Amino acid sequence: MQQGVAKNYLGAWLVKENIIKPEQLQEALQIQSTSKDKKLIGKILVQLNYCTENDVARIMAKRDRVPFISLENYNSDMNALATLAPEAAKRYNALPIGFDNDGRLLVAMKEPRNIMVLDDLRVLTGYEIQPVIAPDGELEVAIEQYFRNSSNFDENEETDTMPELETTGDDGAERPAVQLVNMILAQAVSAKASDIHIEPYEKYLRVRFRLDGVLHDMMQPPKRMHLSLVSRIKVMAGMDIANRQTPQDGRMTFRLDGRVIDVRAASLPGSYGERLTLRLLDRSNEIITLEELGIAPDILKRYRKAIQLPYGFVLVTGPTGSGKSTTLYASLLDLDRDQRNVITVEDPVEYRLDRVNQIQINPKAGLTFATGLRSILRNDPDIIMVGEVRDKETARIAVESAMTGHMVFSTLHTNDAAGTISRLGEMEIEPFLTTSSLVCVLAQRLARLLCPHCKEAYTATRAQVVNIPGFPLERGEETFNLYRPVGCMRCSNTGYRGRIGIFEFLPMTSEIQRLTIANRSAAEIKQAAIAEGMITLRQDGLRKVKEGFTSLEEVLRVVL
Repeated sequence: MQQGVAKNYLGAWLVKENIIKPEQLQEALQIQSTSKDKKLIGKILVQLNYCTENDVARIMAKRDRVPFISLENYNSDMNALATLAPEAAKRYNALPIGFDNDGRLLVAMKEPRNIMVLDDLRVLTGYEIQPVIAPDGELEVAIEQYFRNSSNFDENEETDTMPELETTGDDGAERPAVQLVNMILAQAVSAKASDIHIEPYEKYLRVRFRLDGVLHDMMQPPKRMHLSLVSRIKVMAGMDIANRQTPQDGRMTFRLDGRVIDVRAASLPGSYGERLTLRLLDRSNEIITLEELGIAPDILKRYRKAIQLPYGFVLVTGPTGSGKSTTLYASLLDLDRDQRNVITVEDPVEYRLDRVNQIQINPKAGLTFATGLRSILRNDPDIIMVGEVRDKETARIAVESAMTGHMVFSTLHTNDAAGTISRLGEMEIEPFLTTSSLVCVLAQRLARLLCPHCKEAYTATRAQVVNIPGFPLERGEETFNLYRPVGCMRCSNTGYRGRIGIFEFLPMTSEIQRLTIANRSAAEIKQAAIAEGMITLRQDGLRKVKEGFTSLEEVLRVVL
C-alpha cells in the first residue's frame, strides 16, 4: 500500500488531507494499472465518487503552490483572453483569465508544472505566466466555449443568397459590428439558444438569449454600436436598412463548425430604436423519438396505438413554444413511411424528414394551409401533417380528410386536451363531425430539465406537498428526495440544461363522444376523462418532479 501511495504523489496528498481513504486510493491505482487509456488518478477517483473535481484541483494547487480558482465564480478579463488564440488554448489545455498585481498573465492550466508549456505560452502571449489551477470540468467547458465563440463563420454552399459573415473591406467603422454579430451568433449556437433578442434602451443596449424557453441576459454592448449592429444583421437577412419605421422580416443562413444554421429575423421599431428578434434553427439537430420526448410509458402506449390507426384526426395542443411540432415530427418518424405516402404542409419546414414530401406555405403566392391541404388531397396521400389549424377553413378540410380515409396530424393552441373539443366547436366544426373524425388529443408543455452536474437533492416531507393537487404520494410515504437547481458553468448558471415534455392524453372514448354530442363544457369533458384514467398535465409534471427530472418550481411555472 505504501509503495502504491508513494508512486502517486496526488494520491498521497489526497490521503494526507483526509479527502480519501488509503483503501480507496489503492482501488483507484488498481483500476489505473489495468486500464488501457491510463487515466489520471484524479479522474478515476472522481469517477468512483471518492472525491470531487474541486477536491482534486485544490489539492493540486496546494501541492504545486499555485493559486486555485473556480472559473464559475471568476469574471475573466477579455484583454487577457485575447492574448492566446483559441486553437492554442485548446492545444495546451490552458486559458488566460486575467492579470495579477505584478502584470503577469494568469493562466488556468491542467499542467502547471509543465515547463515546456509555460515557455510556449510565454512566447505566444508575450507575458510572464502565473499558472493557476481550476477544476478540470470547468476548464474544459471554458476552453470549449472560448473556442466556439471565436470560430469563423463559413459560407453555406447550399444557398447563393447567404450574406458573408466576414468583412472583405477595410472599413474600420464596420468591422467592430461584424465581430460583434459573429460573437453573438456563435455564443447563441454554443449555448443552444432558440432566440436572440437585441433590445435598445435609453442608456444601454441589451442582448438576451432564450435558453430552454426562458430569456437570460447575456451581454450589454456599447449603446453607440446599436445602429451598426442592427444594420449589419439587416443586411445579412436581406432587409431594408434604410427603413427603420416599419416592422420587417428577413432570413439568413450560415455555417458554423460544419453546422448549418437557419435564422429568421424580425425588426420592430421602438422608443429608443429598432429591436431585433432572431429565431435560430440548427439543421444538424436530429429529430428525437417519441421515447426521447419524455412521454410516460403508460401514455406512450396509448398514443402509439392511436396514431397507428388507418385514418382519423390527431391533434397536438399547447401554447407557442411547447414543442408541438417536435412531437408531430417524432410521430411521423414512428410510422411506416415506405408503404404509405406522407405529405406535410408547414410554416416553416423546420426539419427535413426522409421519405416525407414536405411543402412550405407561401401566402404571397397563394399557398396557405387551406390551399396546400386541398392540393395534397389530389396527390393520393395516406398520411397528412398540417403544421397548424389556424382558421375555420383549414379545420373543416382537415376533419373531412380524416373522415375520407386519411390519417391527419395537426396542432392547435389550447390550454389542455379537453379544451380542444370546445375550440373545434368555436371553429364551427359540428359535434358529430368531431366525434366521427377525432381520434385523440395530446396536450403538452415543456419543462426545463435540472442540470445533472449541479442539481441538489433535498428531503421533502408529506406535509410540504400534501396541499399540492396531483402530487403522487404513496400510502405511508412521509419523506422522499426531490431536487432543486443550483447553477454551474455547464448550464450557464441557470441550474437547468435541456427540456422534457409534460403530457396529457385524451382518447375519444364513447363517453367523451357522448359529452361532445351533448355540447358539454370543457370542464365536464375533463372530469369525465379523469374518471376514465386520464393523467393531467399537472399530474404528469409532478411525477417527473418526484423522478428527479425537474424541480417543483419549474412544473408549477409551466402548468397552471
